[in-house]
Amino acid sequence: MLMSQVFERERLNGHYGVTAFVIGNSLSAAPFLLLTSFIPGAIVYFPPGLQDGSQHFFYFALLLYACMLLVESLMMIVASLVPNYLMGIITGAGIQGLMMLGGGFFRLPDDLPPPFWKYPLYYIAFHKYANQGMFKNEFEGMRFDNNQDGDEILRRTWQAEMGYSKWVDLITLFGMAIFYRFLFLVIIKITEKLKPVIVAFLSVPPKQTTQIMAATSATATPLQEQRV
Repeated sequence: MLMSQVFERERLNGHYGVTAFVIGNSLSAAPFLLLTSFIPGAIVYFPPGLQDGSQHFFYFALLLYACMLLVESLMMIVASLVPNYLMGIITGAGIQGLMMLGGGFFRLPDDLPPPFWKYPLYYIAFHKYANQGMFKNEFEGMRFDNNQDGDEILRRTWQAEMGYSKWVDLITLFGMAIFYRFLFLVIIKITEKLKPVIVAFLSVPPKQTTQIMAATSATATPLQEQRV
């Protein structure tokens, strides 16, 4: 919310346009989000004994990075639509809460009710692709002591979609982040054009106020005029 207020002030001063703001904000936030993905990711990845290998950790950190980009982009959209700071946090948390409930983790995909939760929420929630990417990164290609196959666990236990690789899930997340940024740009441009129209429509013309005052003065009685 603070970011949107800074943008409005700088935009009114004529320092930069909407497109420059969106591109500049995305590029300036990228290094910080990358650091907060790799450093905490290294702390939580190795102690539990997840799969060894730089490729698995690199994928894990990139998936965290894509999710952080998505959450930031989603909150930027909410901030552009909800001017109140507290209501913006509540709205953003509510949207993410719905996506988490329909993302296929708390209830498996086949157990989700078809109306709304399975179609369309399950397919538009970025948690679906994040969960499946994490599962595939850990279980795909593994063999366990009881002769269980990792691919079979993914297919039966987690009901993951095995028709494509984990990298497709990662690319989908980055694609959604770009789409959210583009949607944020469109919303700001539309809001910037419609805001003067809405303000002009809601404002009361001065002539109406003058006519009402004149009509009130004309209906005043002589006794009221003397008291005045």
